[in-house]
Amino acid sequence: MVEDAKRSIAFICPVCRQPVILERTAFQLAASGSRLPCPCGKSGVDVAIMGDKVRLTVPCLFCEEEHTVTCSTQAFLREKTLAFSCANSGLDCCYVGQEESVFAATRRLEETVDALEAQAGAQGTFLNDLVMEEVLGEIRDIGRRGGISCSCGCREWKMKVNYSSVELTCPQCQGALKIPAATLSDLEDLCCKTTLTIRGKTP
Repeated sequence: MVEDAKRSIAFICPVCRQPVILERTAFQLAASGSRLPCPCGKSGVDVAIMGDKVRLTVPCLFCEEEHTVTCSTQAFLREKTLAFSCANSGLDCCYVGQEESVFAATRRLEETVDALEAQAGAQGTFLNDLVMEEVLGEIRDIGRRGGISCSCGCREWKMKVNYSSVELTCPQCQGALKIPAATLSDLEDLCCKTTLTIRGKTP
């Protein structure tokens, strides 16, 4: 095993619905019970290196279940990009490989998810109709109080409703803030906030 080899591991958290990309060395991943958590603390990838095999337990955005997948240790440590898919949806749920290629694959997956969500949102279908209705009400209340702004300084915003999230965008810099709207915990998190700040894009 090449102990200083670095691997990037990426997935989209099914809870906060944000992309997670973590970098670890082979030595770190070989540690017993290696878990790579999402910053929200509610999901993560479990990695177990067992001789010539690696087993990963991956949370899935699409079916909201965990998938257990295996590959050879050599492929895990040396392939440019490995993609693991959800058997139910056919869409990728995890990437392992070199940093640049993993970032690119994750970006493409985000675009696919955004397109699917936008299509469902345009049709007026949501993962949880009640939560979506309440989340939209909270966002509008915060907006009416002047609580929505962009870090670039702009106080104008646009809203796009997706299948399980709401996206706020800044018309000035095109920065975006995705707000999960799928579960009661999403609603509770939003209810605790008096302001929302869009992450502005620097020139």
